[in-house]
Amino acid sequence: MGATKSSASPELFPGGVRTDPRKTGILPSQEVHELIRNRKIIAIPEIEASQVQPASIDLRLGEVAYRVQASFLPSREATTKSKIEALKLAEIDLRRPTLLERGAVFVIPVRESMALPYDISGAANPKSTTGRLDIFTRLVTEGGIDSDPEDHQFEHVPKGYKGPLYVEVVSRTFPIILSADAKLTQLRFVRGKPPAAHDNALERAEHTDGLVYYAGADEPAKAMLNQGLRMSIDLQGSGPSSVVAYKAKRNCPAVDLSKAGAHDASLFWDAITAPASKRLVLDPGDFYILASRERISVPSNWAAEMTQFDPSSGEFSAHYAGFFDPGFGYGTAGEIKGTKAVLEVRAHEVPILLEDAQVVGRLLYHKMAAIPDKLYGQAIGSSYQQQGLALSKQFRVNAGSR
Repeated sequence: MGATKSSASPELFPGGVRTDPRKTGILPSQEVHELIRNRKIIAIPEIEASQVQPASIDLRLGEVAYRVQASFLPSREATTKSKIEALKLAEIDLRRPTLLERGAVFVIPVRESMALPYDISGAANPKSTTGRLDIFTRLVTEGGIDSDPEDHQFEHVPKGYKGPLYVEVVSRTFPIILSADAKLTQLRFVRGKPPAAHDNALERAEHTDGLVYYAGADEPAKAMLNQGLRMSIDLQGSGPSSVVAYKAKRNCPAVDLSKAGAHDASLFWDAITAPASKRLVLDPGDFYILASRERISVPSNWAAEMTQFDPSSGEFSAHYAGFFDPGFGYGTAGEIKGTKAVLEVRAHEVPILLEDAQVVGRLLYHKMAAIPDKLYGQAIGSSYQQQGLALSKQFRVNAGSR
């Protein structure tokens, strides 16, 4: 039987009605915990407190992965489960560490399922580490005969959704080793349908909190605002010998996702130092890690999402793991003066020339429904709070390979 939208009472708390108004926007960590306590998010084994981030929840892979012939979209004609059965090539036990080969398509049920209230939807994206490893993931809902065709979208959980969730996984550069409970995807919840912040709202936030800083300055700079905050690339670095990009090598060993700092970066990446021309040609099909020229700040009452600057060009993609929790580059009260965004970049059909300070992305800010009771940072185990150009946490960069 397909998943459905709930027709239940709008009460978040069974047996009682809240009298305080519930604001629209992305739900903060304390409201995500409420959803868990009231069985709107369900999991076996129980959800761990560490899974809840300031504005999202980390989803855990289940115990079985299905290798399938091709990617697919949920639809009215068939459930996701039935499509898996029709396209299944192999069933893989994830209860022990398992090698997933590069380029193969896997669909993996996650441990968490949903019974969302009528006014709350979900949006997913890969975690930062997932993106920096060039692991392509997409969240899939169940679909089925009683689902709404408009809800058949990757990375989207419709309002009132009841049912399981799946993650499509394709590792595009490295073979990977992973097991059940690995966290590749995060899901944020949204009450209502509030739009991204207009530029005038960002101008006010820029004045009160500061949104952008540049190298060597602790005073906020003027942001490039045009339907969001424009982000540019840094190919200058801090000097001629500084590393401004990493290019993934071909035919590498497997990366074990469970082991932080276990892999010598030089076996997997070529470090690219600052070119005198301040230009870099991206080779088609290769994967690069670069950093933004801007140090960005996400104040505690906002979350942010990176999108393509010009999606119509189709020439290259940048930053597909692009969600920034409240407090990123900000801290608890603005004590952190911005943090660089790391950009995962891939050229498609032809070589592409990038130039220093070229705009490659747009940061959209979204209002939180309330300030989270915890913010992004080392206190909650965040890995990239004061990063520069940083690879994923599985790699160690030795002094001689910088």
